[in-house]
Amino acid sequence: MKIGIPKETKTLEGRVGLVPQACADLVRGGHDVVLEQGAGLLSGYTDQQYEDLGVRIVTTAADVYAQAELIIKVKEPQGPELQMLERRHLLFCFLHLAANPELATQLQAIGLTAIAFETVASHGQLPLLAPMSDIAGRVAAQVGAHLLHQPAGGRGILLGGLPAAERGQVVVLGGGVAGSNAARMLAAIGAQVTVFDRKRDKLSLARGIGANVTALYPYQDAIEDALSTADLLVGAVLIPGAKTPHIVSRPMVKNMKKRSVIIDISVDQGGCVETIRPTDYQQPTYVDEDVIHFGVTNMPGAVPRSASQALSAAILPYALQLTSGDWKQYDELLKGINIEAGRLIHPALKEALA
Repeated sequence: MKIGIPKETKTLEGRVGLVPQACADLVRGGHDVVLEQGAGLLSGYTDQQYEDLGVRIVTTAADVYAQAELIIKVKEPQGPELQMLERRHLLFCFLHLAANPELATQLQAIGLTAIAFETVASHGQLPLLAPMSDIAGRVAAQVGAHLLHQPAGGRGILLGGLPAAERGQVVVLGGGVAGSNAARMLAAIGAQVTVFDRKRDKLSLARGIGANVTALYPYQDAIEDALSTADLLVGAVLIPGAKTPHIVSRPMVKNMKKRSVIIDISVDQGGCVETIRPTDYQQPTYVDEDVIHFGVTNMPGAVPRSASQALSAAILPYALQLTSGDWKQYDELLKGINIEAGRLIHPALKEALA
């Protein structure tokens, strides 16, 4: 099969669809892998490293799309990329279509088949989303601690506190991969962390992080009370394939401390905070209700070397299945189909865009 890896075009997105070693495994399997010139540079991989392992380097994205059947990239197609996609293409990447109905309509009109990383499912888990959620949770903790510094516009506090100075208060909505990673890092620096989740196993996991982590069921009154004293809110709510419901209303945001911080990891699925909107790493924050909001939709893109390595390791087994001939024999990939020959397939997506 001819496999194409274009350079990412989203603002300050440094990840690459596959690192050289992953491409080498595909080449050894007899596949023709085509990479757009410079696609791996921001992840620390040169064109020569790819060429040395049998990957063909082409000059433009148009060359990639013209030559490839299977397109493997990280983020959803942007602008001009849509003009290069054709009905014959099999697109494999993050899509988040529930929060982007315009893109869903455009992909349907092209008539292609698109499998979204975030909806490939295995035994109740999301193996392609998990490594990026892992990173997003950790980045949220780092960014949140920084944004609370006075030069960044925040309240001017150390989340971990210190002798004679109070600890910061953190609320994490969602105890899954992203939320638990954020909670673990924030607890490690000494913050008082409250994690909300509906599932008891997630609450048990959160409570086990440390004595400075409280785990609670997300009753609305309990969330409101916690937010009224919070310095940092990390939103990490996920419903696979569907648009994220607003758990935090504008009045709840208004009742937060002035110059506190909101980081909504779920913004690429619509966000769990009513006042959140998508941003990018060029202009990552804005202030609403006197609260700093961080709504970057590609948070792992800030650490492309680490993210590309983790993502490639997760992608490769599925890429090999996609190139094996009858990839529809694999149930995990079937669950990941968002659009097939122009038709909406994923149940949660169909409901969200109905």
